[in-house]
Amino acid sequence: MVFSSVISPTLNLAVSSSYSSSSSSLFSSSKYCYSYRRRRTVRVRGSSSSSSSSNEKDNEDSDSFNPFGFVTDNPSSRSSIQLPENPAEDGNVGQMLYRIEDKGMDFGSYVKSGELIWFVRETGSADSRRGTILFLHGAPTQSFSYRVVMSQLADAGFHCFAPDWIGFGFSDKPQPGYGFDYTEKEFHDALDNLLEVLGVKSPFFLVVQGFLVGSYGLTWALKNSSKISKLAILNSPLTLSSAIPGLFQQLRIPLFGEFTCQNAIIAERFIEAGSPYVLKNEKADVYRLPYLSSSGPGFALLEAARKANFKGTFSEIVEGFASERWDKPILLAWGLSDKYLPQSVAEEFKKGNQTNIKFQPIEGAGHMPQEDWPEKVVDALRMFFF
Repeated sequence: MVFSSVISPTLNLAVSSSYSSSSSSLFSSSKYCYSYRRRRTVRVRGSSSSSSSSNEKDNEDSDSFNPFGFVTDNPSSRSSIQLPENPAEDGNVGQMLYRIEDKGMDFGSYVKSGELIWFVRETGSADSRRGTILFLHGAPTQSFSYRVVMSQLADAGFHCFAPDWIGFGFSDKPQPGYGFDYTEKEFHDALDNLLEVLGVKSPFFLVVQGFLVGSYGLTWALKNSSKISKLAILNSPLTLSSAIPGLFQQLRIPLFGEFTCQNAIIAERFIEAGSPYVLKNEKADVYRLPYLSSSGPGFALLEAARKANFKGTFSEIVEGFASERWDKPILLAWGLSDKYLPQSVAEEFKKGNQTNIKFQPIEGAGHMPQEDWPEKVVDALRMFFF
């Protein structure tokens, strides 16, 4: 019997998820820091047969059976765990982190707000003529997804902020029970304090995308409608029919959730599973970095997922943005190839407030249109906010 496997010092960090991915991304950029050269699959034979025909058959079997296929079935994940011919050349996890630790900090700086330190991206200036836009990301990702959109909207005259929520990206990740418990109220309160420190003046434009903390961005908007002039929603759960992705269901299972949250490629696989594209390696690096560098982001995500009342939050969003309760303009800029939230979610949500909600389809984009097709998102937002 023959089987194939890929062995790596970081393999324990690349735990399987139930996500799937598809074709390669339309975007490309600079050379990825990991080497694709001199990779070799290690084959272990269970018998000592030396016949040529047997060896040939063994080789054929090894090509068809890969017990680590759950990790290596797409390029971005494969790059994080492949073993070169000489392992010493690639080094250990610490050396891997050293090579990528400065990635993904575009337009960002650290901001202290109370006892918490946020990582906040900022483009444009306070005297920008078009006004201020606040971008809020969803779980399990980070504000890095807005980098292109922010840059182009700053060029169009907007002042843009995009923080990493506490527990995500490069922001603080407090241990639960020690100053932050990852409840909806604590996320709301922390955001209020941050906006005060940043000096964001009301009213401003708000852009929200994604699950969990993305939903908290919408419930924050419902509690602070006077601070918002216009609201743009990219793919987010907006109805009671919105499905909860398997990741969040897995995190809520005792023990299995603890195991799942320490998957170093959890964010990139979640993104790819909701998109028609596979992330380019230099982008996957950034989404992977927080989860690779410590256990903190995984446990923060775990705690937030277990504290969340998903269906209760969906219900609050449906009722709060209905026509009799919300009168501000809303843009639904929706990636039509989202594998988590189909177009029907946006259409159903729009029916609750036909007067104030405008639907703008983003062709070719998946769950994170700001990552898949940032240029189309910029066009939609610019038209809406002007």
